[in-house]
Amino acid sequence: MQLQQAEPSNIDFEDHTSSASPTEQFRHCLQVPPSPGAKSLAGDTLRSRADSFNSTATSSRSRADSFNSRAETTRSRGNSDLITLRSRFEGDDLSTNEALRPDKTNEQDFVVKDNPFAFSPGQLNKTLNPKSLAAYRALGGILGLERGLQTDLVAGLSVDETSVAERIDFDEATNPLNSKKSLDTRRIVAHDGLVTEHEVQGQFQDRKRIFKDNRLPAKKAVSIWKLFWNAYNDRVLLILTAAAVISLVLGVYEAVGQPQDPNQGQSLDWVEGLAIMVAIVIVVLVTGLNDYRREKQFSALNARKDDRQVKAVRSGKSVMISVFDVMVGDVLHLESGDSIPADGILIAGHGIRCDESSATGESDAMKKTAGAEVWERIVEGTATSKLDPFIISGSKVLEGVGTYLVTSVGINSSFGKIMMGLQVENEETPLQVKLARMANWIGYLGTSAAGLLFFILLFRFLAGLPGNTDIPTKRSHTFLDILIVAITIIVVAVPEGLPVAVTLALSFATKKMFKENNLVRHLRACETMGNATTICSDKTGTLTQNKMTVVAGLLGTHTNFARDLDLGDEDKTILTFATAFGRLSPDMRSLLLQSIAINSTAFEGEEDGKATYIGSKTETALLTMAKEFLGMGPVAEERAGVEVVQLFPFDSDRKCMGVVIRLANGNYRLLVKGAAEIMLKNATQELFDISGESLESMELTEEARARCSANIEDFATQSLRTIALLFKDFQQWPPVGVEYLEDDRSAAKFEDVFEGMTFLGVVGIQDPLRDGVALAVKRCQEAGVVVRMVTGDNITTASAIAKQCGILTEKGRVMEGPKFRHLSDEDMVGILPNLQVLARSSPDDKRILVARLKHLGETVAVTGDGTNDGPALKTADVGFSMGIAGTEVAKEASAIILMDDNFASIVKAMMWGRSVNDAVSKFLQFQITVNITAVILAFVSAVSSKEMHSVLSAVQLLWVNLIMDTFAALALATDAPTEKILDRKPTPKRAPLITTNMWKMIIGQAIYQLLVTFVLYFAGYDILGYDTKCSQAAAGTVSQCNDTMHTELNTMVFNTFVWMQIFNEFNNRRLDNKLNIFEGVLRNYFFIGMNCIMVAGQIMIVFVGGKAFQIKRIDGTQWAVCILCALPCLLWAVVLRCIPDVYAKKLFDAVAMVWLAVARPVLAVLAVVFKPVGKAWTAVAAPTKRFARRVASKVSRKKAAEDKAANNQGIAADVEAASNPPLEMSTAAAPPKTPPQHQHRHTASAEFPLQPPPITLTTASES
Repeated sequence: MQLQQAEPSNIDFEDHTSSASPTEQFRHCLQVPPSPGAKSLAGDTLRSRADSFNSTATSSRSRADSFNSRAETTRSRGNSDLITLRSRFEGDDLSTNEALRPDKTNEQDFVVKDNPFAFSPGQLNKTLNPKSLAAYRALGGILGLERGLQTDLVAGLSVDETSVAERIDFDEATNPLNSKKSLDTRRIVAHDGLVTEHEVQGQFQDRKRIFKDNRLPAKKAVSIWKLFWNAYNDRVLLILTAAAVISLVLGVYEAVGQPQDPNQGQSLDWVEGLAIMVAIVIVVLVTGLNDYRREKQFSALNARKDDRQVKAVRSGKSVMISVFDVMVGDVLHLESGDSIPADGILIAGHGIRCDESSATGESDAMKKTAGAEVWERIVEGTATSKLDPFIISGSKVLEGVGTYLVTSVGINSSFGKIMMGLQVENEETPLQVKLARMANWIGYLGTSAAGLLFFILLFRFLAGLPGNTDIPTKRSHTFLDILIVAITIIVVAVPEGLPVAVTLALSFATKKMFKENNLVRHLRACETMGNATTICSDKTGTLTQNKMTVVAGLLGTHTNFARDLDLGDEDKTILTFATAFGRLSPDMRSLLLQSIAINSTAFEGEEDGKATYIGSKTETALLTMAKEFLGMGPVAEERAGVEVVQLFPFDSDRKCMGVVIRLANGNYRLLVKGAAEIMLKNATQELFDISGESLESMELTEEARARCSANIEDFATQSLRTIALLFKDFQQWPPVGVEYLEDDRSAAKFEDVFEGMTFLGVVGIQDPLRDGVALAVKRCQEAGVVVRMVTGDNITTASAIAKQCGILTEKGRVMEGPKFRHLSDEDMVGILPNLQVLARSSPDDKRILVARLKHLGETVAVTGDGTNDGPALKTADVGFSMGIAGTEVAKEASAIILMDDNFASIVKAMMWGRSVNDAVSKFLQFQITVNITAVILAFVSAVSSKEMHSVLSAVQLLWVNLIMDTFAALALATDAPTEKILDRKPTPKRAPLITTNMWKMIIGQAIYQLLVTFVLYFAGYDILGYDTKCSQAAAGTVSQCNDTMHTELNTMVFNTFVWMQIFNEFNNRRLDNKLNIFEGVLRNYFFIGMNCIMVAGQIMIVFVGGKAFQIKRIDGTQWAVCILCALPCLLWAVVLRCIPDVYAKKLFDAVAMVWLAVARPVLAVLAVVFKPVGKAWTAVAAPTKRFARRVASKVSRKKAAEDKAANNQGIAADVEAASNPPLEMSTAAAPPKTPPQHQHRHTASAEFPLQPPPITLTTASES
């Protein structure tokens, strides 16, 4: 293929477009519609800027026409022998068919029935994955996308659109010369109000049908039947089921297939097997329903977590819409800190750089180029692979502002495709992991006890077989009873309710926390926050109301103004606002208006039906002042006639922002505003006379500098935020001698031009404290949590606010960030315990502070709102981002989002975190008590029984297990926290799960319960006079009487045992040594409801359980005995709480030492005995393992060979398809027609058997 020079077209380009380049024209897109947050004021404020927008779009379209004319000239000279430069982007010679050819994996994305748009989702996706300028060119560039998607780069989508009435084909969109109708004539309907969710649901039917919405399909929920199966698919329950089935079969055979003794009646041994099976079904149903409820709660949490508001342009107005409602064709705003919600093409922007590492793996910041400029370079033949107009979903905007056109959403977007493959199960929290580990250990001990019991009873059974005269089925049934009791003890001993309890507590807490303005993004943060030992809080908006008002200021270096404020100097002449601003000359007034209105990202909008400014509260305060005292009109009109040359977005490190504008005389003006003391250091000039006719400047003397500094200090002592305004004029931009940006020679480095500035003035902005902040800080301090303020304000303002909040105490230290970051590690260790305020801090200072605190063993919570706060939020144990003022990057880096940006909500999160930990401890204390009592009681009674039966039957133990694992978990995990939960210190990180106080209550209650049940079991026959009753019975009924009395006694033991657990549940509502166990019980409806279920169930079992539960109905006296034996466990708990924990700890330590002294020799002997057994097992199992490994290796090698062969076949098919492209496809899947400007290339390339591959761009930044 011979590449030849295309001569310049004879068409006069100036006749078709304005003199400004598309890049310059599209820069206006940044300002109108303004960066949104609410609806604009009836459209009036946008009208002037909207006109410039439309003119911009028209100019760009005219430019597109001239581009196409130029392309025609290029084609006409395609065969000439003139030499030209080779196009410098890879894939320039690809035809439209080749650039948009479907991949085998996504052919379905290219097949769309009844598509009114020019493009299919698959064709739009070809611009990305990988990035492809060839595909961008094939789609007609930014204007081709505008036409093909039937949208408007200026006004966005129409809010009245439902279905698309007019159709447009590929050729019309990509080649405007073939268009039957200009898109400019399409009417954009204005809309008075924000787009509500109800409106969105009825809108954009065709767009949703063709391109889908911006939701990812929810991870397929586990069906309730699957949850039931998972609950049943427990090894122990399966073994118990098998034993129950065998017991049932033998019982039925014994009742039906064997002759019965007329004196004993019909055999009912089959009832126990059936009852066990019914009990298993109930356990499975309750567990499955519990899991289902938990899954539903977490699904709702995830839906709330993923939803957020984004800034869009619709019907020419800036609105806030849900990220789920973003459509293909939408125009979205980009700002520093945004997380990009959908794929698209940049329309226009200032200095936009994106972090695409999460999407592409590219670690460098990627500079973005406007789509119009890229198209111009493509047509001119000067495009390079480093041009990057592509906006990738999931990436982060590091700096800059702009707008972009959405081309792919939801499952069709880059991020959506990644996330579809990464949907994972809910994370396990550290507490869940610890409890699962503890549950395993408890289960091992219970299983050991059950195994020991089984072998003891088995040996007794085998020893008694020679003298056993029972029929074979009866003896088999006896053996099964032994097995069932042992298995049931395992069921009771394994505390599977422990992880369930923490899950229930977390789901309950996160739901309640959301109602209290805490959106939990990571569950582990909920439990961790309860143990926080220090909180590093921002000031603005968190401790203060973020409702800022200018209350004082200084114009020049001499004119002070204020409203009702004591500035601490009686010698000063303090003017009113009206008087001070009334003295300004027109030029000075205009300069101040430029500094406030142009150098700003705020805009006009509406909140709660009232006109207001939307944006940074500092900027809205300045705009309000300008409107009231400088006669500023609508912001859009102030900005309409100003040409912005370069933007310097706010940077938290340099504490300022700036803008460069072109003046009417051809000069350039740099306007800067920021932290007053930093601005003053860079000012060397001041205005000669603020009321004079000209803006003459003179040197800023030391006296004047000192006067300004004193004013700034006075403002700071009044807790005012101080903002200074500077400016400097240049004859050209960039100025001579300054360093350019590496990838944009038309932009200067801020540090090189930020010198020799002229001082305009300074304002003091008041931000009142939030109501209740001082009390919330005090509660934190009483709870043992140190509160530190980390702010960007100067040290005087920060100290004043900290004193008002109660953060700064007499012994507290205040330090500035620049000094703090240069401290050595040893110095930091000495300073940190008393450091309470870190002023003038950068995000990196905050990160260093958090890291050092964690290194010292602190559990750190930190707040952050900016993009640069991400590292600190990630480093902290719990990161809180601001729901109102926070950027999307900060929100994604955080664990909890403060929906109201209020410090008091952090205290609520801490209370709920402690509540979660307490709920788990309460349940743990309750369950271990039941475990110890039930296992020992069943073990001892079975071993001591002549019939080898436990006093607690298998069905009774399953009922106890249901109480432990489900009802008690629901009851104890749902106690809401009270203010008193903050009366104790945080729990250290390495504290054990079971404290000394908990062991005291567990062992104490277990001793009482075992003592009572053993007395009833072993001595109850004599105490209750059963021997007397049976001795007076008729001669033939003594044996039957003894059986009846024995069953009654066993029933009383069972009933007493269950009631002790119910009463002990009230004891476990407190984890301290205080006595009021009923505090707040009436507010916990779950606790009341679960206890009602347990009481009702127990009463019903005793009255109607009968043979199924192996019990007998008892009378009122026996009920009284049961209740009176169980009730004293409440009084016994009072006695236990009166024992100091110190004495209990000493006792436990002594017992532990004795136990270790006895256990170590025993374990050593067991190790010696079982070591040969282990070696023998290894010797036997090793050949089997080797054989299995060899088989698996052969299978894997065979599969790999098959995969390789299939892959080779696929490559061969691809080669064949590439060399013989299909000529026709179905109407729905027809490939786009080749635009005329590419026909000569397609013809030339047809001589080769293989076509070049699609472009793969790995970088978008110029070296």
